[in-house]
Amino acid sequence: MSRAENELAMPLTGIRVLDLTRLLPGAFCTQLLADMGADVIKVEEPGTGDYMRWTPPLVDGRSALFDALNRNKRSIALDLKSDQGREALLRLAATADALVEGNRPGVMDRLGLGWKALHERNPRLVMCSITGYGQDGPFASRAGHDLNYMAVAGGLGLNGERAGPPIPLSVQVADIGGGGLQPAVAILAALVAVQRGGEGRWIDASMTDGAVGWLALAFAARAAGERVARGDQRLAGRYACYRVYECKDGGHYSVAALEPKFWRALCEGLARPDLVELQYSEDASAQAAVEEVFSSRTRDEWEEVLGPLDACCEPVLDLDEVPSHPQVVARRLLERGRQGRAPALGEHTEELLREIDLGVS
Repeated sequence: MSRAENELAMPLTGIRVLDLTRLLPGAFCTQLLADMGADVIKVEEPGTGDYMRWTPPLVDGRSALFDALNRNKRSIALDLKSDQGREALLRLAATADALVEGNRPGVMDRLGLGWKALHERNPRLVMCSITGYGQDGPFASRAGHDLNYMAVAGGLGLNGERAGPPIPLSVQVADIGGGGLQPAVAILAALVAVQRGGEGRWIDASMTDGAVGWLALAFAARAAGERVARGDQRLAGRYACYRVYECKDGGHYSVAALEPKFWRALCEGLARPDLVELQYSEDASAQAAVEEVFSSRTRDEWEEVLGPLDACCEPVLDLDEVPSHPQVVARRLLERGRQGRAPALGEHTEELLREIDLGVS
């Protein structure tokens, strides 16, 4: 398939999205849209641009983190604090289907670029405002980052060993989930409504709201009277059948054999059929018995034994091992050649000025 044919086959071809955000959440949101064919135009401050452009590690003077989140986008540099820059943005918004911004509540209004101004210029425009705590409530204007949102949502308090302190999650769940994935879904839904004849709408996307929503099962268990505490949840170490076990060499193996057939297959693979009845035992001795078995061999030795089994168990990989994993290779998940390049700051300014009448030369 040619590049032109591939572009026509993309589901969001013809959809234009303006990205006024910085750092991770908004960039991840619009990256999802760009990967589906949307023309994502990153509107950045002249001279500095997105702060993530300067975030280490740098490769040939470029931030590897920025490049990972901004492929297939175009960049225009506009000074939104100037009358000319604001007018240019409004004209650009008149040609767009969606606009994503990540300022604190009230900032866009103070710039003269709030929902009312944008909606008047383009009634079909979908505007999505991504913030930490939402557009209202006592925390609306409060500063924060992923760790804070997970703390308020309750997710941080559930992460870690029972007797230890809460441990920060290695993946930014509130940023990526509440500030990236869920806003992208909401934008797509709003675009469908517009295509059916409706007007544009303003989406209030809160990262804390998203994180709370992702804890639906924990809150449901709590409401049902079940104990929900750090290190004592169904899927966080309570049962022997759903835990991470240390091996002889210090490596680890993940066991998620929730269904009886998988647990039985695992116990047989471990040559310990006597453990079958301990699947959902909450006695510490049950977990200790499985720990003792796994400690008798290295991670790779267990992989030779357990790999062929249909038992919901996998070795815990270090990040360096992921690129060579056969499933990752087969799915071509990390092939740089499949990704478009992230734009330089303001790289497409002149191109867009020629393409769209933004009121400036």
